[in-house]
Amino acid sequence: MTTTTSRAAEVLSRPTTINGLTVPNRIVMAPMTRMFSPGGVPGEDVRSYYARRAAAGVGLIVTEGTYVGHESAGNSDRVPRFHGEEQLAGWAKVAEDVHAAGGTIVPQLWHIGMVREQGQAPYADAPAVGPSGLVTAGAEPTGKAMTQKDVDDVIGAFAEAAAAAERIGFDGVELHGAHGYLLDQFLWAGTNRRTDAYGGDAVARATFAAEIVAAVREAVSAEFPIIFRYSQWKQQDYGARLAETPEELEAILTPLAAAGVDAFHASTRRYWLPEFDGSDLNLAGWTKKLMGKPVITVGSVGLDGDFLKGFQGEGAPVKGIDNLLDRLEAEEFDMVAVGRALLQDPEWAAKVLAGRVDELAPYDAGSLRSLS
Repeated sequence: MTTTTSRAAEVLSRPTTINGLTVPNRIVMAPMTRMFSPGGVPGEDVRSYYARRAAAGVGLIVTEGTYVGHESAGNSDRVPRFHGEEQLAGWAKVAEDVHAAGGTIVPQLWHIGMVREQGQAPYADAPAVGPSGLVTAGAEPTGKAMTQKDVDDVIGAFAEAAAAAERIGFDGVELHGAHGYLLDQFLWAGTNRRTDAYGGDAVARATFAAEIVAAVREAVSAEFPIIFRYSQWKQQDYGARLAETPEELEAILTPLAAAGVDAFHASTRRYWLPEFDGSDLNLAGWTKKLMGKPVITVGSVGLDGDFLKGFQGEGAPVKGIDNLLDRLEAEEFDMVAVGRALLQDPEWAAKVLAGRVDELAPYDAGSLRSLS
């Protein structure tokens, strides 16, 4: 009889491939904003934070969101940036340390769009920008609707960041198109009221993100992986949905795949929940079925309790992963991203793979206060 212990090792330890990258196992560290990089520069503590998790068996590290080089990209001087000589030098050392520990790593490239207020660092005079100046559906405009020049500048910033990632030794890039940030603001009808080529039906709303993907694809080598993270829910509206049916989801994702996405990272709040009526497939499962590309699932893996509340100070008990293993064995998706459980315990992957699940600790939001 196969035990959960040996089964976890067997299922999670298999290598997988994203374009030209071979990832040593199926465990991914989910991107989590930490704000421990003063001046946008990742330091020694950030290097150790990621390298510890690679050394303990995480196959692929997706870094916390990093701002691309556009003045309206962010709202904190403590969030790392993926532009600037000092910032990129810091990231090169992070990649080097993760590789030395046996892992692979991609930066998450990020522009927050309308989720900022004028006066916030790192560029206090920059306006909040978005497709229509809206932060959420039904709101009045509070920011600037992007001009074609703004669009072109942001596309260029993503391409430059991706080229820098390859140049300094990263294994690929992830584009942040989820959770109500800029790319997602274009994808979502609730925040995109444009009447030009970037607004309208689902395919038109995907144009901006697809142009970013295409520019990134052109800026890096053919085998360099591009991962695209997306979600139905938004931080501004947990009940929001990009697609109500698989057909609508296919219409949104197809232009992205055609532009050069190699893998999708389908973000949900609870990975075990079905996405559409009539099927047990979750969002990642539907993405793989529709696109036929590698897919990462994520959402409260290893813990019971909503991750958003976890980042607001609520703890969470340990949750088994038998259901996750069932889905991986059925090839519903290819990889699994782990968030709070890895934040709480850098050794999570090693313990799960070795069957030391009795050593896993419940999540304590106090872990947010340090880079342990």
